[in-house]
Amino acid sequence: MSEELLRLSKRMSELGLCSRREADEWIARGWVRVDGKVVSELGTKIYPSQRVTVERQAAAEQSKRVTILINKPVGYVSGQAEDGYTPAVALVKPENRWAECQAPEQFHPTQLRSLVPAGRLDIDSVGLLVLTQDGRVAKQLIGEHTDIDKEYLVRVQYTKGDKLPDADLRKLCHGLWMDGKPLLPAKVRWQNEDQLSFTLREGKKRQIRRMCEMVGLKVLGLKRVRIGKVKLGHLPEGQWRYLRADEQF
Repeated sequence: MSEELLRLSKRMSELGLCSRREADEWIARGWVRVDGKVVSELGTKIYPSQRVTVERQAAAEQSKRVTILINKPVGYVSGQAEDGYTPAVALVKPENRWAECQAPEQFHPTQLRSLVPAGRLDIDSVGLLVLTQDGRVAKQLIGEHTDIDKEYLVRVQYTKGDKLPDADLRKLCHGLWMDGKPLLPAKVRWQNEDQLSFTLREGKKRQIRRMCEMVGLKVLGLKRVRIGKVKLGHLPEGQWRYLRADEQF
């Protein structure tokens, strides 16, 4: 079977070396070799069997990129500023850094450059939000093949009677459809009488609120407490810390 040519930047992303945007940057800087030869032309296509290597400067630059965890309060949007609402990145300033952050990094304004949210959190939701400069982290958390789960604590009120029937709880776990497609199985269980824990592997827009609506639950509060192996822990609302070198999602 003959091999198909692929864009070098796409191949680098597939290999987990970096994001496509980073790949283009590195190619332009002459930091990428294919079968030992420097390739500096953007849009170059290669065969998957060809060997791609990157210069040491690329790895050094990548290791300087930071990933920041924020406990997002209500009223902040996760991404771009919109309709007069403030983006969560505005909270990343020295005075809001958690006193117990153990990472050795010193804050520097260059860390705010190309710091993007790896996943969304609604304006009226609180909890763990990840902002990163590292394309590998973004791909891991929001790539289409991600298998990293996220856990939420959701305060609810049942609007159709005394308590949510067990059959409807099972439906929340598996069996609901959204936007014309079945939702992936989720883990949903009661934490106490008015709070559910949701563990999801996908994140459609306002998914949990819409799921709750379908079974007659009104969401009173929603907090993301974990992404993969990284927990919100005791990080105070409105404060942030760096992801430590020994932490993995």
